[in-house]
Amino acid sequence: MTVSSFRRLVRFIPKSSPSRILIGQPQNDAIDIGRNVYEGNDVAVDVFSGSSVLAPGENTNKTEYIAKLLSPLSRDEVGTIRCIGLNYKNHAKEVNLAYPNVPVLFMKPSTSLADPWPAPTIIPKITQRSGTADYESELAIVIGKDAKDVSIDKAIDYILGYTASNDVSSREAQFEQSQWCFSKGFDGSCPLGPTLVSAALIMDPAILKIKGYKNDVLLQDGEISDLIFSVSEIVSFLSQGTTLPAGTVILTGTPAGVGVSRTPQEFLKNKDKFSVEISPYIGTLMTEILFE
Repeated sequence: MTVSSFRRLVRFIPKSSPSRILIGQPQNDAIDIGRNVYEGNDVAVDVFSGSSVLAPGENTNKTEYIAKLLSPLSRDEVGTIRCIGLNYKNHAKEVNLAYPNVPVLFMKPSTSLADPWPAPTIIPKITQRSGTADYESELAIVIGKDAKDVSIDKAIDYILGYTASNDVSSREAQFEQSQWCFSKGFDGSCPLGPTLVSAALIMDPAILKIKGYKNDVLLQDGEISDLIFSVSEIVSFLSQGTTLPAGTVILTGTPAGVGVSRTPQEFLKNKDKFSVEISPYIGTLMTEILFE
């Protein structure tokens, strides 16, 4: 299947068979999949023949309904998750830092990948001790074919699609170290979803708008056009001398409004709800916070 032969894909457990994991395309292009599932509405999906968004196969003409949304990719498929720090102009301004000369890279292990609601976003005990669990609403890129030494003008050809993520962070641990992999790499610290939207549908990701809500209160309100390094620049940079295998997930940074920079500070607490909304097409990644 080519990139252009799907619009939005979901990976899900169907109501008819709780032991199965399916790939498919929601029948209604207009609805927010994550929010509708969270609200308990029936979401009809055209089931595809494949078992992965990397090779989804063809429409089987069978309909199933979502019982549980899963991350678009499994932990076995994502490898090491690449993340770009300090990549929104308004975020750099709020933390009073100069724009970086090159993309700032850190990584999350595959064990950080997590499903959307109803799977909980777990805050580990080490973060609870300082009370500094923070949110970062992010656009995520999914690479569709192996990429190495890719030019900026060709980078878009290697992108399968886009989804939403929350780069859950432990701020005290982050500020204690010069490297961020530990403070941002805890189990389940990278919820991803709800849909994977084809790069053919989002020809220019700069049109997207991103919002972050804690308990339905808007805390982050940004535009992908505010990125310091564009999507194509990020993919090209990360591919220099390094193979980005198909399935690689790249988090592109977070806009202004993170909890640590607010007055007063706004950290995540047990049983909080956090939502990352990216429009159009992608929808809302719904998560609920659970202290370990």
